[in-house]
Parts: sequence; structure tokens; C-alpha cells
Amino acid sequence: MRITVGDWTVLMTGEPLRLTPRFDFRDFLVRVAEYSNVEERGAFLLDTFGSGPWLWDTPDELRFDREDRELVGAEFQVAGEAADPEDCAHLSAAPAVHPGGLRAAEVRDFRLEVTTELCRAPEDAVLTCLRDLDVLDEPLEARVGIAPDVALLVQDGAVVGWSLTDPVRYLTTGFAAPDPAPPALSTRVLFTACMDLVTTPRLEAVRRRDPAAVSGLRQLDRRLRDQREDRHRADALLALIGELVEDYGSR
Repeated sequence: MRITVGDWTVLMTGEPLRLTPRFDFRDFLVRVAEYSNVEERGAFLLDTFGSGPWLWDTPDELRFDREDRELVGAEFQVAGEAADPEDCAHLSAAPAVHPGGLRAAEVRDFRLEVTTELCRAPEDAVLTCLRDLDVLDEPLEARVGIAPDVALLVQDGAVVGWSLTDPVRYLTTGFAAPDPAPPALSTRVLFTACMDLVTTPRLEAVRRRDPAAVSGLRQLDRRLRDQREDRHRADALLALIGELVEDYGSR
């Protein structure tokens, strides 16, 4: 399958990446790469080509090896505001994920625009980020699984978004690897509560220091701090929720 990204072409190959995704909740980023710190990330960007940051420009990233042109990493920014669930219901008819790697048709850089719309499946089982809601007016052609639980959405031969299945499993902070143990049920509940806060108008209410919204923020912060199990994921959620409390929750 040939897939276009803007004016750029990649070919679907047989082998997806074997790298575990990392969902950095504080920065709302999903990383699929081997680097584990800022220095390694800088070297990775220099050694590869594709869509990447340039000065103040921060598009989504697909990075390819310069020798064999195979996909070696990706980084996606999660859209910040959730779309209406009724609009997102059309995703229930999306095709099954077909695992596959990507090979660039040529060695040159391109730009992968960040998505603008976030669709949350029930209980946040899947997060889907779309170019725009017009994508939902027509069926998706394919979902290419480029890494475990990470897929690109293809429509009319073009990439129109991406998805992360079971996002709570991959919660972490910064470049750290996620906990390999399954998430606790209580963590899943807390994750949805955090998503309810940060992807809805409730976040703007917190920023306006609305008393009810700030009270809810403090309660969520306490629930995360009191969580006894699954501390790695709870701390990943706290990295953002705790920062919001510091900025807007002081008495």
C-alpha cells in the first residue's frame, strides 16, 4: 500500500516497530522511539530524516533510517480538547488494525501536521486523534499498526490521524519506560477522571479559578496522591494534575 503524508509518499512494509509506546501525560505526547533522554533524542533526529521539529515549528514526527529508509520512530501530540462523543461514534465502524512498517519512497524531510480533534472511546479504551472531524464523513480505508497499540489512520490513501489503544497502560513521565505490569483498575478510573478534566471545558474553568472546578481539581489531586498501587502511573498523572494545583489551586 502506498500512503501519502502531505506531498510525500511511504510504502507499507511487513514489520511494525517492536518498541513500546510511552504516553507522557504531562506533555500530552506519545513517543515510539529508543531514545531515553534529551541528548539521545537530539542525536536520533540528526541521524534520521522525516517530519521533525525545526526552531519553533513542532509538527508530529515520523522518522526514518537514512540507509534503508525504514521507519525507526514516531512522536505524536495528543489533541487537547475532546470532540463530541456523538461525532466520534462513527469510529466504531473503523477497520481492524493491520500491523505493518513503513518505508520512505525517498530520503527527504517533510511535514506531518499535528491533529486537531481528539476522540475518546468509552472508558478511554482508545484515544484517536484526527486531522479534523470531516474525516468522519467517509469510511476509513485502513488502520496501519506501526507499533504495539499505535496505528495510523488512512483515508483515500492519505494519513488522516492516529490512535493509541489502552493508553493508560503506557502512562509515564518524560522519556521513562512505562510500568510493564498491567494497570490497576483504580488507575483506569483515575485516568478517565484526569482526561475528563484536561480535555473538556472544565480545564478552562480551573484556569478561571472557578471555585467548584478548583475544588474538583484538588479532590483529584488527593485521590492520585492517596493511590497506594500502580505508583508509576499515578505519578505520571500527577505530573500534570499537581502542576495545575500549584498554578490554580492555591487558596
